[in-house]
Amino acid sequence: MNRMNHIFFIGKIKKILNKMTTSEIKEKILNDVVFLGLRLAMGVIFIVHGYSKFGNDGFVGWISSMGIPGELAIIIALAEVIPGILLIIGVLNRISASVISIIMVGAIFHVKGAQSITGDKGIEFDLILLAVALVIIVAGPGKISLAQIIKKIPRCLH
Repeated sequence: MNRMNHIFFIGKIKKILNKMTTSEIKEKILNDVVFLGLRLAMGVIFIVHGYSKFGNDGFVGWISSMGIPGELAIIIALAEVIPGILLIIGVLNRISASVISIIMVGAIFHVKGAQSITGDKGIEFDLILLAVALVIIVAGPGKISLAQIIKKIPRCLH
């Protein structure tokens, strides 16, 4: 009887450990899907936002009125589109998120003057984009990325 209890007890422990392992695997996959979602959302936002600046005379005039040379319009547009593309495909994500962070800090302090979080010139959306970029810088792209598939890119550049 004692041996039967022992076998029963070990069987229960194995089932519990198996469930824990399965749960951890599901959790890790969910984390990677979340990072993919963050990267896709950021990428699409910045591709659309940057693409709309190409050949836009209104944008050139607007940045000129803030004291930024109009010739930088193309560079600003490229600094949004290229990191957006790289975030979507999952290559050089930390560098791309760093560029986006710089853009967002400029938007918060130079463009909007960090006047208020909500309302006219509100910075709430800019803060969210900055926070997501900082998460990508710290955590990396996750396992669902081209950088993970290639595995020849140094981890610090993922």
